[in-house]
Amino acid sequence: MKPMKEAEWFKRQFIFNMPVELFPALVERVRGTPARLEEMVRSYPPEILTRRIGEAGERWSIQEVVGHLHDLDELHEGRLDDFKAHAEVLRAADLTNQKTHDADHNSRSIEDLLVDFREARMRFVRRLEETDEQAASASAMHPRLGLPMRVIDLAYFIAEHDDHHLAEITYAKYELGVRV
Repeated sequence: MKPMKEAEWFKRQFIFNMPVELFPALVERVRGTPARLEEMVRSYPPEILTRRIGEAGERWSIQEVVGHLHDLDELHEGRLDDFKAHAEVLRAADLTNQKTHDADHNSRSIEDLLVDFREARMRFVRRLEETDEQAASASAMHPRLGLPMRVIDLAYFIAEHDDHHLAEITYAKYELGVRV
């Protein structure tokens, strides 16, 4: 059975209203992404992982998606810095994803990409773990969404973004003829 295609990320809408008591569970979701990602991709050969998706190869390969998740952890860390500095508006993401397009993730081994992502993500998670209830409630404006975002909302947003791309990988495997 064909998996359902994931909705476009930039069309997603968010409501940030969860109680701060859910912060530990969200941290666990964010912490778990490297393991879930490793489980999804580790057994596939490079010719599957590096093949671009779509009729014209216009969508990232599975390996480029892995690299993209790593590329964004720098933004996540920066946004934690913004909260710590009591910024009114969080730093903006590069909506063109130029860093990912320029990185040539397909030229690297999947093992190296996974190690890099795990290291960056665990560094980010350690910072989240140092966040107390008051800091988790700190708020700043998200530049694209135009909504106030707290640290707990940032963790939720990242977990949702991670899951978005994990679902894309599942769909890509289907398009490549690999059964999950």
